[in-house]
Amino acid sequence: MSNFNDEQKELDSEFTKFFDEFAFDEVPNSNGIDDRTRYIVILASLLGCQGIDEFKAILPIALESLSPVEVKEIVYQSTAYLGIGRVYPFIDATNEVMKEEGIELPLPSQSTTNPENRLERGSNAQVELFGEQMKDFWKASDINRFLAANCFGDYYTRDGIDYKARELITFCYLASLGGCEDQLAAHTLANFMQGNDKKFLIDVVSQMVPYIGYPRSLNAIAVINKVAEQV
Repeated sequence: MSNFNDEQKELDSEFTKFFDEFAFDEVPNSNGIDDRTRYIVILASLLGCQGIDEFKAILPIALESLSPVEVKEIVYQSTAYLGIGRVYPFIDATNEVMKEEGIELPLPSQSTTNPENRLERGSNAQVELFGEQMKDFWKASDINRFLAANCFGDYYTRDGIDYKARELITFCYLASLGGCEDQLAAHTLANFMQGNDKKFLIDVVSQMVPYIGYPRSLNAIAVINKVAEQV
């Protein structure tokens, strides 16, 4: 598989050849990550590093392993971590590709909360993911309340993908975004609690390398190792 167009393959033939061999042969075959998980990781990473052109090129292939609902949930949830300023173009790009693939939009609703229960449900999700110390976390400030009601109440409670997958994609957003090591550490621990163990997350980072580069990949591995030493 190659995401380079014919002109790029002609004008940059050496680069496109060795990059394709690395990204689409060596890396996918380097560990036991299955295709579904790999494309979850790639799409979330491309959102985090703002690789919209690569996202559009990869998405049709990703849709062979992921459902449209799963893809939409990856895009939607990224808003809580990247902000709408970064995510807005990806919403349009996702719709464009899905229409080209003949997918009927809009997709069925995945929401499970309403304005009356989103705070409670979101706070419960935080407790389930991070522990009992999160029970009254939302009371500390407006931002803490936003986190409970919006980040967890509006996004994490949605159907389409489970907590284990949601924590994985959050890990990928944060690792790809960079400069969020404290949050990455917290979500690394949450991944451990959901069964995404140290080896699995290191294998995940290996799949991210072609898309986010080595500095952020090495930073992510350092965070994984540090958290693993503390649990």
